[in-house]
Amino acid sequence: MPARLSNRVHAYLERRLPEQRLFLKSDTETRFIRLKPATQAAVLAGIALLLAWTIVSTSIVVMDSIGAGGSREQALREQAMYEMRLDEMSRERDLRATEAAAAQERFALALSQVSEMQVALLNSEERRKELETGIGVIQATLKHTMKERDAARAEASQLADAGSVGDTPQGPVVEDVAGTVEFLTDALDRTADERDLMAVAANDAQEASREAAYSMRLLEERHDEIFARLEDAVTVSMEPLDKMFSAAGMDPDDLIDTIRQGYSGQGGPMGPLLAPLPADETDPGAIADHARASSILDGLDRMNMYRIAAGKLPFAMPLKTSFRYTSPFGRRWGRMHEGVDLAGAHGSPIYATADGVVVHAGPENGYGQLVSIRHDFGLETRYGHLSAINVTVGQKVSRGDKIGAMGNTGRSTGTHLHYEVRVNGAAKNPMIYIKAGKNVL
Repeated sequence: MPARLSNRVHAYLERRLPEQRLFLKSDTETRFIRLKPATQAAVLAGIALLLAWTIVSTSIVVMDSIGAGGSREQALREQAMYEMRLDEMSRERDLRATEAAAAQERFALALSQVSEMQVALLNSEERRKELETGIGVIQATLKHTMKERDAARAEASQLADAGSVGDTPQGPVVEDVAGTVEFLTDALDRTADERDLMAVAANDAQEASREAAYSMRLLEERHDEIFARLEDAVTVSMEPLDKMFSAAGMDPDDLIDTIRQGYSGQGGPMGPLLAPLPADETDPGAIADHARASSILDGLDRMNMYRIAAGKLPFAMPLKTSFRYTSPFGRRWGRMHEGVDLAGAHGSPIYATADGVVVHAGPENGYGQLVSIRHDFGLETRYGHLSAINVTVGQKVSRGDKIGAMGNTGRSTGTHLHYEVRVNGAAKNPMIYIKAGKNVL
């Protein structure tokens, strides 16, 4: 059976590919090469396989080229969208900063109004007490005068009755009685006039007291309105700050306690915020107002502590010029990348992201030219691959101070800034702090 199949295949090849002879002629002789059908079939099969391999390889190369072009276009689109998002975030950050500044101005204005209203309220209270005292004196004098008038009338009536009893009185007695009656009549007239004047003065005093009470009610209502606005302003201003520190993984209460330990001197920023009430104060309104004012001042003090803490933590961006993110925090090529890479123009200024002290300023293995800044709460920031350094070891810097310029020193494939944040020596993702502060700073 196999022999028969082989014969059929050989006969088919002889029909399709008859035997060929290739003659090779030289000066002395002529030779030929016999090309059997099987040989021709093998050559054609090889040529076909080579052609097919060439077509497949070319198709793969073309498809890879098309795919790479699409990936580059997609990467460019994503980069453009990312830069647009960064611009929006920058505008939003500026808007929040403007709103925070406006809120602080409103705070200052409200505090000054509260102070003025408190002074006016105290003056009004003193005037009210003086008016009450005056009214009491007038009422007591009026009662005493009316008693004297009644006594004088009774005495005049008795004298008149005494003069009319018995026979015709002697001349000197009648004259004395008439003089006494005339004196009493004049005294009564004067007393009546004084009584009328006292009544008018009492009415005026009562009207003034009512006006003072009405003014006090208006002042108290205005006072309550200002307190309410201040409380709302404190609440609105505190909420984004609480979120900022919580987003950075820090407990706001522990943070403030730490700040207070460093600012605990009396008479300075941590001195008494509000004078205590007198021990004999029993007015519920005064006690409530004092409690509200104390709560507002405590909120302002907390905001001040937040401001101090925000300056000591790396919530700011190290770059203010245009840049793009080229490598995030995390594993890269099997190794841990302990920061973020920000690529920009060569020589772009680099800024400190928080207050601190420079602990390294110079070359460092792998980092090239490196600046390291130690901050409070066990934090440290590093700025690598710099082309220039503008600070020295031991120098104190504040957030926003220029510390160097972007470069390509050390183990680097292009101009960029390698930015790290470390907490007690352990590398943390810098974007946690940058994103936490983007809507506040």
